[in-house]
Amino acid sequence: MAEHNRNLWAPWRIEYIRTLADDRQGGCFLCKYAAAPDKDADNGVLWRSDACLTTFNQFPYTPGHLLVAPLAHAPNPEDLDEPVLTELMRQMRDAKQLLDAVCGPHGYNVGMNLGRCAGAGLPGHLHLHVVPRWDGDTNFIPVLTDTRVISQSLEDLHRLMMEAAPKVGLPPLRT
Repeated sequence: MAEHNRNLWAPWRIEYIRTLADDRQGGCFLCKYAAAPDKDADNGVLWRSDACLTTFNQFPYTPGHLLVAPLAHAPNPEDLDEPVLTELMRQMRDAKQLLDAVCGPHGYNVGMNLGRCAGAGLPGHLHLHVVPRWDGDTNFIPVLTDTRVISQSLEDLHRLMMEAAPKVGLPPLRT
């Protein structure tokens, strides 16, 4: 009887692994995004204010998975002042509104992972995950192989978001 190969090759994951290694060596990608507004398009930053930015998660759990982060490198909510916390929530609200218009999800997971043991891949820079969800979006692939199937490219989703933002009363997205 032939032996079954139990490998599921996902070479794109090496980018994520390298990103984590860079972050652990002091190269926080959110700080890099915060410091380079001229590279917002390359970094997938949708919009920013004086206090926060909203960007695509480059390694999404579902299509439209966004991150909302303060520009300041801070690990905990208590490290941020009230205006920054308010802006964080405002951008989360706007991200949800845009995703509603473009993706039509049935629900959301919105939250923070505080500390590495809580699942934070970047524990030094607090950020909110805005994860659109659909009824039945969990299937056998992630359950059996710890692999997610993402059905839409970031580029396609970004184009749709740019078209939808003014229609729902949001400021223009970064290009």
